[in-house]
Amino acid sequence: MKNWYGRVATSAVTLIGVAFFTSCEPRVEPLEDVIEKGLERATEQVLLMAKELEAKEGKLPKSIKDGNLEMSGYSWWCSGFYPGELWYLYENTPTPELKRYAELYTDRVEPAKNVTSNHDVGFMLNCSFGNGYRLTQNPEYKDVMVTGARSLATRYKEHIGAIRSWDFNKQKWQYPVIIDNMMNLEFLTVVSRMTGDKQFSQIAVNHADKTMEHHFRPDYSCYHVVSYDTITGLPHIKQTHQGWADESSWSRGQAWALYGYTMMYRETGKKEYLDLANNIASYLINHPNMPEDKVPYWDFDMPEIPNTTRDASAAAIMASALIELSTINQNDFGKKCLDIAEQQIRSLTSPAYLAEKGSNCNFALMHSTGHFRGNIEVDVPLTYADYYYVEALIRMKKLLGAK
Repeated sequence: MKNWYGRVATSAVTLIGVAFFTSCEPRVEPLEDVIEKGLERATEQVLLMAKELEAKEGKLPKSIKDGNLEMSGYSWWCSGFYPGELWYLYENTPTPELKRYAELYTDRVEPAKNVTSNHDVGFMLNCSFGNGYRLTQNPEYKDVMVTGARSLATRYKEHIGAIRSWDFNKQKWQYPVIIDNMMNLEFLTVVSRMTGDKQFSQIAVNHADKTMEHHFRPDYSCYHVVSYDTITGLPHIKQTHQGWADESSWSRGQAWALYGYTMMYRETGKKEYLDLANNIASYLINHPNMPEDKVPYWDFDMPEIPNTTRDASAAAIMASALIELSTINQNDFGKKCLDIAEQQIRSLTSPAYLAEKGSNCNFALMHSTGHFRGNIEVDVPLTYADYYYVEALIRMKKLLGAK
């Protein structure tokens, strides 16, 4: 009998000990709760921003400068991100207030349909009018997009096979094409489906093919700028403009590349694009300078790492792309992509990056880096960081709901 009591007592102590140590383990917040927290905060911030700017005719949020909200007009390349974020949040919570503001700020971008001096017409119109049309089927939105696609197409030259990015620095670049330009191709493929005009989708494919051929290094990192000789159509210079060095890996540029080729595979089904997207993803996921929280430093090769700024926008873009890539790769690599995207979403939704309500000039995310070397938009919120953060949250929410 004594031995029986002894065993019971020992077992009880053991169970108490297990319970104690288990209770001391950090609780992992369910991903669904993290997503809802992020979407709720983004909605709170976006509506505060909408009310603040409503009376400022034609103005759209851009960043923070000298502690104050920095605004832009329709011609700035970021003009479509804020209305696009409003449309995504309306899609998540279809309230009349969100729809009214989405329509109001989308209308402020309409003059961009006639811009021919900017390769980012796709960013400007697809994020705003494209999301608006997807959710409302407003025929006026379609008309704006078709006009805008024709404007963007004027920057394409057949003998080069790519859309010209910039018109400045002509003493250095003959025909500059930046990796960011991959993000404007979706606009052309969308309008091509809308209209049946194959010209737009062919331009997108030609540009993606040209970029695939000349922008990437053997390790699948990419150059920021490749300038083409206007006679031969071949590169005459490969370098950076916003990265640390010509041969460094500017983190947002790598994220643009990942997103761009994942999107182009979705739009075309070309296996070469998927192969490239997978290789870019592998390069990023396994990079030795990727921080533990998966929010990249602004350049992976910055000598001062870890004592340099992060780029939350790069993490948001990367997360959104990895979620889509995970749905294409139904294998262990796809699971790895989704795991990294989840880590990025959790990090961005933590107090380290997600602003408190009413702070941060009403942007959702903190700690993005626009142009470090130019000392422009360093460690500040950026409107496109918020856009791709919300897009990633929406994508992850839909993916979890489909399981």
